[in-house]
Amino acid sequence: MEVHQTDSLQLPRSVVAIGAFDGVHRGHQAVLREMVKNSHLEGVQNVVYTFYPPPRSYFQGAKVLTTPEKKIQLISDLGVEHIVLAKFNEKYLQRTAEDFIEELSLLNPVRIFVGDDFRFGHKRVGDVHLLKEHFPVQSINPICSMDGEKISSTRIRELILQGKREQAAPLLGWT
Repeated sequence: MEVHQTDSLQLPRSVVAIGAFDGVHRGHQAVLREMVKNSHLEGVQNVVYTFYPPPRSYFQGAKVLTTPEKKIQLISDLGVEHIVLAKFNEKYLQRTAEDFIEELSLLNPVRIFVGDDFRFGHKRVGDVHLLKEHFPVQSINPICSMDGEKISSTRIRELILQGKREQAAPLLGWT
């Protein structure tokens, strides 16, 4: 797998998954496996576009579940070919929604996987609807655990903060 900075990767065609992927938990793993499978069916390379630190950590001080190195390793283990690791900082926050769309255009995506609540660009003006105006987008439904609850980085963080690591571990799927 190759790791890239923002605006440094250009591909003739690709399938892309975008998200914080903090923890690369079982929900993320399911999405990324589907993205990799889809790229193989399309005969194109695949890309994960992610952020460090994760936006929730940057804005709200939330505990980061995985270091950049661990995140890269876990994503690579799922068969991902390229990862764009955007430095989520004040400079990145000044980028417009159009800047982000222009950067994604360099990847020539035949499909983009994102969560329904995905927002991008300065002051979060871009959303899934805007992305769909430019690219084929597949919204990702939440993945639930055996108890029917949504698997999320927030839920895992809460369990860890409550000292319930034994309950968090199966949600992560790699500890």
